[in-house]
Amino acid sequence: MQKSIREKLRSISKKTDYYDYNLLAAVILLTCFGLVMLYSTSAYEAQMQFHGDDMYYFRRQALISAATILGAAYISRWDYHALIPVSGLAYFVALVLMAMVKWTPFGVEVFGARRWLKLGIQFQPSEIAKIAVIIYLPVVIIKMGRQIKTWKAVFVLLGLGGLQALAAFKLTDNLSTGMIIGGIAVALIFISSPKTKELLLAGGGILAVVGVIISYMGMTMTTSDDFRIRRILAWLHPEENMSGGGYQVMQALYAIGSGGFFGKGLGNSAQKLGTIPEAQNDMIFSIVCEELGVFGAILLLLMFGYLLYRLFFIAQNAPDLYGTLIVSGIFAHIALQVILNICVVLNLMPTTGITLPFVSYGGTSILFLMTEMAIALSVSRQIKFKNQE
Repeated sequence: MQKSIREKLRSISKKTDYYDYNLLAAVILLTCFGLVMLYSTSAYEAQMQFHGDDMYYFRRQALISAATILGAAYISRWDYHALIPVSGLAYFVALVLMAMVKWTPFGVEVFGARRWLKLGIQFQPSEIAKIAVIIYLPVVIIKMGRQIKTWKAVFVLLGLGGLQALAAFKLTDNLSTGMIIGGIAVALIFISSPKTKELLLAGGGILAVVGVIISYMGMTMTTSDDFRIRRILAWLHPEENMSGGGYQVMQALYAIGSGGFFGKGLGNSAQKLGTIPEAQNDMIFSIVCEELGVFGAILLLLMFGYLLYRLFFIAQNAPDLYGTLIVSGIFAHIALQVILNICVVLNLMPTTGITLPFVSYGGTSILFLMTEMAIALSVSRQIKFKNQE
C-alpha cells in the first residue's frame, strides 16, 4: 500500500504545474515604480489644471493599475487555448473599431489627434489591434504547417500584419502604433520562418533605403506642410526647429543632462514644472533621468530587462507552438515599445508619441498591457518540468 502511494507521488512529482510568480513580481515592481515617478512628474501640472488636486493623475493610474493587476492574476487562470477560436474575430473587430474612429461620431480627438473611441468608456482601438495580431498570426502560422517555409506564406503573414499596421496609421492617424504592430508581425515571421538570412538582408535593405531618404530630406528641406516631415526635420535639427517640434526634445535632453549620474533627487526636477509639455506621458523617461540620474535609468532598464527575460523563459518552455508564439509576440511588443520610447527621448529617432510601458500615464495602455501579461501568465501555468532526480 505504502509502495503504491510512493509510486503515485513520484509519478506526480515528475511533472509539476508551474506559475511564473517572478513575472508577476516584475510587473508589480515596474507598476509601483511607474506610479512613484508618475506622481513626481505630474503633481505640479495636476495641481495647476485640477484646482489643486495634485494626485489627479496618480489616483486614476493607481486605481486602474490595481484593478488590472488583480484582473490579470484572475484571467491567468484561464486556458490560453480559448483564444484560438476567437482570434479571427478579434482581428476583424480591431479593424472595425479603428474604422469607427475615423468615420463615425464616436471617434474622439485629443490634442489634435483623432485616435480614441468613446463607447461608454474612452479607449484607443489601436491597442486592441496589437493584441489581435499577437493572438491571430500564431493561429495562421500553425495552420500553414510546412507551408511556412515558402515565400507565399511570408507574404501572407506580412499582409495580415501590414493590414492592421496600415489601419492604425490611416484610420487612427497613429504611425507609432502602426510601426509597433508591423514590428510584432515581422518578429513572429522571423521566429517561425526558416528564411532567416533572407529576411535579415531584406530588413537591412529597407532600413538602408529609409536612412538615405531621411538624410536627403535633412540636407535639402527646411520646412514642410506635412507635420510628420516637420517632426523628422525637428529630429535632425532640433535647435533650429524649436517651434516645430524640437522644443520638447531639447528640454528632455536638458533634463537628462542636468541629472548627472545620481540625479537631483526624487521630486526635484525643474523641467517638469511646465517646461516639458505633458511630461507624464511619452517624455517621462527624461524626468526619471533628471531626478534619479543615469543610475535610476539603469535600474529601470534592468527591471525591463528582467521582465523580458521572464517572457523569454515562458516562450522557450511553453507547452506548444501557440504558447511560444503568443508570448514571443508579447516580448516583441514590450521590447519595441521600450526601445522606441527611449530612442525618442534621447533624440535617436523622430518623436512618435509612444508611451513607456507601465510607467507613462494612460489607462488604455495599462489595461491592454496587463491583458498581455495575463496571457503570458496563463501560458506559464501550463509549463511542465520533469523531475531530474
